[in-house]
Amino acid sequence: MRVLIGASGDAELKAVQDAVAAWAKESGKSAEVIPASDLSQQLSQGFASGSPSDVFYLSADAVAGYASNGSLEPYGDTLSTIGDFYPGLVEAFTVDGKQYGAPKDFSTLALVINSDLWAAAGLTDADIPASWDQLAAAAQKLTQGSVVGLATSGEYQRLGAFMAQAGGELVTDGKATANSTQNVEALNYVKSLLAAGHMKFAKDLGAGWGGEAIGKGLCAMTIEGNWIVGGLKADYPDVKYTVVELPAGPAGKGTLQFTNAWGIAADSSHKEDAVALVEFLTSADQQMAFAEAFGVMPSLSTVAGDWQAANPELAAFSASAEYAKNVPGQEGVSDVVSDLNSQLESLASADPKAILDSVQSNLESVLA
Repeated sequence: MRVLIGASGDAELKAVQDAVAAWAKESGKSAEVIPASDLSQQLSQGFASGSPSDVFYLSADAVAGYASNGSLEPYGDTLSTIGDFYPGLVEAFTVDGKQYGAPKDFSTLALVINSDLWAAAGLTDADIPASWDQLAAAAQKLTQGSVVGLATSGEYQRLGAFMAQAGGELVTDGKATANSTQNVEALNYVKSLLAAGHMKFAKDLGAGWGGEAIGKGLCAMTIEGNWIVGGLKADYPDVKYTVVELPAGPAGKGTLQFTNAWGIAADSSHKEDAVALVEFLTSADQQMAFAEAFGVMPSLSTVAGDWQAANPELAAFSASAEYAKNVPGQEGVSDVVSDLNSQLESLASADPKAILDSVQSNLESVLA
């Protein structure tokens, strides 16, 4: 049995190899882990050739397309633990009522604060922003000299959190809602921070992403997922930081979540073994082992308490799972989001409603 993965690094690759080897030894089956150099391309080639890998990493934005052409086995409902996953993560891999993947882990967006810069600005725990107004006030106080208060990537995958806080999203119940008043309000708020000079996009600071910006001391706060932990540890180990939930907006708390699942090929000749392997890989013990090995957050709500106890300083990431929203995964939506991202780069000088009107039109075409 072949298991195709897109590992983030050596730690993840070794952890998955060790887990699959343990299952193989226990079950008496044979399984090989194949590290992909280009996961999307290799998956597509395998499906096209009729000889795909049996088990593989499946992204939330790819499931609808692969499901529609019959490439995926809808095995999710057969898992004994399907009810233990966060419902929102299961939803991300459900197409037309069929469940195509077991979420292997996930991440949410949170506010990451440079502790030294926060203290230097005279701020304390009492100043941790709980609302948009408080975030703006903190960003203003933290903007000093060459340091900007808040920086993040200028893309929907970060700024969409503000839409969620305003009560909006790009797609609601299968219908395009990009230019809703809530989303317009969210982007107008972000634009106001940019106009005041208290927020900048990471690229405008010469940084590739928020983790680099906060690591280099270019900003005091950023909006990122729990992958920032490994990035800071590897590249900026001396940076002290605090992770808190994103502030609430007009509609309350809101954030985005990102996930991948274990997919099984419809053409696999090892479906029964593949399901058994996925059950093993997504078990509570194994997910906690993965979390320790390469820093991911378990997709099982039943181990949230254990993960938070082991990572108390990162509890905000897990706590926000209760209200996090998925990035829409309908077929073709990823292309619309890519176009949105290109427009968001010039948000500081653009009309938010005009941007969202164009996205609305594109989404309506795709979803139709």
